[in-house]
Amino acid sequence: MALFVKHLRLGLIVKHGFHPLPQLTAAKYSVYPPHYVEPVFKKQDIDKLQESGEIENYKLVPFKAARSNDTCSVFHDPLVSKFINYMLKKGQKKIARQVLENTFEKIKRLQLAKYNRETDPERKASIIIDPVIIFKKAVSNCKPLLKLTAVKRGGSYYQVPVPITDKESTFYAMRWFVHCGREKDKAVSFADFMASELINASNNDGRVFKKKLDLHKLCEANRAYAHYRWS
Repeated sequence: MALFVKHLRLGLIVKHGFHPLPQLTAAKYSVYPPHYVEPVFKKQDIDKLQESGEIENYKLVPFKAARSNDTCSVFHDPLVSKFINYMLKKGQKKIARQVLENTFEKIKRLQLAKYNRETDPERKASIIIDPVIIFKKAVSNCKPLLKLTAVKRGGSYYQVPVPITDKESTFYAMRWFVHCGREKDKAVSFADFMASELINASNNDGRVFKKKLDLHKLCEANRAYAHYRWS
């Protein structure tokens, strides 16, 4: 279709000397101008701005509109909401949210059972029961520091290790969790597998943590091509 439009435009330009069709390009810019800042919708963040006096700097600054799922509820967490968006398929967000709630319930049951079995007071105090804290710790432990990108030099492509941003590393970790959950054995439910995988990842173990180590090993193996990043 794009090739047809290109030839049609070229033929009309040659024949009539004008551009009959607009450029069919995708939108590359946001709805908001660059000077618009992200909205502050959490009460805790607003209180911190008021205490520090930084809220005076925001009086004349335009804000972007808050998203429909942004709320100041104590149960809202941006990282959890982002993981739900990565989990959902065909827009069925309600099912994805229910699956993650079941995962958190199973994590809490497993950790409570472990907590009640433990007799050593020091070990008992070190057991984390809150599933959201375990989830954040698991994602943090599985975030890679480097990635491989293809760079063409002399007609050949080389896998060059480059640093990775915090936002992209979070995306890699969450995507690995979702992919491992979809590649699991069909006899095991997604919530059961994800609960055990998150607990293992929070202890620096499991399949997702191994994916991070494998990526770092590949980056170390290709460190001889690191100078191609600047050339």
